[in-house]
Amino acid sequence: MGLVTGTCFAEVGIDVVCVDIDQDKINGLNNGIVPIYEPGLDAMIQRNLDKGRLSFTTGLAESIPGCEVIFIAVGTPPGEDGSADLQYVLKVAREVGRNIQDYILVVTKSTVPVGTGEKVKQAVGQELKKRGTEIPFDVASNPEFLKEGAAIDDFLKPDRIVIGAESDKARQIMQKLYKPFTLNGHPLIFMDIPSAEMTKYAANAMLATRISFMNEIANLCEIMGANVDKVRKGIGSDPRIGNKFIYPGIGYGGSCFPKDVKALIRTAAENGYEMKLLESVEAVNAAQKELLFRKLDQYYRHELKGKRIAIWGLSFKPQTNDMREAPSLVLIDRLLHAGCTIKAYDPVAMKEAAQILGNSIEFVNDQYEALSEADALLLVTEWKEFRVPRLDRMKEMMNKAVIFDGRNIYERMELEQAGFDYIAIGK
Repeated sequence: MGLVTGTCFAEVGIDVVCVDIDQDKINGLNNGIVPIYEPGLDAMIQRNLDKGRLSFTTGLAESIPGCEVIFIAVGTPPGEDGSADLQYVLKVAREVGRNIQDYILVVTKSTVPVGTGEKVKQAVGQELKKRGTEIPFDVASNPEFLKEGAAIDDFLKPDRIVIGAESDKARQIMQKLYKPFTLNGHPLIFMDIPSAEMTKYAANAMLATRISFMNEIANLCEIMGANVDKVRKGIGSDPRIGNKFIYPGIGYGGSCFPKDVKALIRTAAENGYEMKLLESVEAVNAAQKELLFRKLDQYYRHELKGKRIAIWGLSFKPQTNDMREAPSLVLIDRLLHAGCTIKAYDPVAMKEAAQILGNSIEFVNDQYEALSEADALLLVTEWKEFRVPRLDRMKEMMNKAVIFDGRNIYERMELEQAGFDYIAIGK
């Protein structure tokens, strides 16, 4: 989300230089070509490029002089053991230490384990020591809480802004930087750096826990004959619980929840503590990603070889082209191993999906085209354009009128009256 952060700062009048090592990406951005799908981002980038407030480069060293604040927003991918890989964060920190000429505030925007702020501070300090110079600098933590698909609104109208800082000067700079976003009373929460780093992981782990909890309840509802939609409304009306992140489905994915849950489990293990609850959250989520396949397999009595399957939605959630840890990938893998052929449609994520899946499935340009002679439709991602489908047209095109609804967006009575078999989650 570094691109969103830089663009939103430019939107309020701040001069921003965004740095990336990918020359093709930078060339594209300087020409208004945005490498990610985020609603409203392309227009905002172009507007600030035209105003001269936003620029893109591969040259970090030449971008540092004259800067007051540097945000480190590089990736922290999980290692094989689940721990966050900090090599890119520390690489930037060392380059900062090699090139600063005056005071600078170094802010970690990346999701990083507790203690990373101190490692960044040491990395900058070691490079200054090699240079034989003493230039003052501060380190801060400013975790992002932006939702993919709604990142611009989340940045411009934040629920809260969390900042971990050690010095009054760092706090003053961050307060000034975020003032345009707090004029309407959005809270700016200052704390120590380790607490800010932990806040990000704790927030994502809590949301992941709610999702896995509700999926467990949904699975039990099916067994006991209850309706999870009614249960969700019943518990969501309790203000102590609320109605967010309690929608059952086929598991969470994306760049944050899976990685951050793994990292928090690993951090605890490295410090002699077992996160039993989060280990269960992770296990439940892994099993839930196979739920649609299990339902389909049961429906066809374990005779899936040769079946033609239509899939609507590939990205891990609507309003993004992000395929990282997407439940669709697990589902497609199981379908292919069972001998199915697949036609899939997604409004924006097919290019990214093709880079992962190659020609193992067929990508089509229209949601209805995917249904041609299909033995089942599997709804995987709840894009808005899937909400009110033409049931008469669907029934004519499909070999078998059956829908497996992985996001519970349809009404059973309506589909059954139209002649469909309908299989949902927790109902």
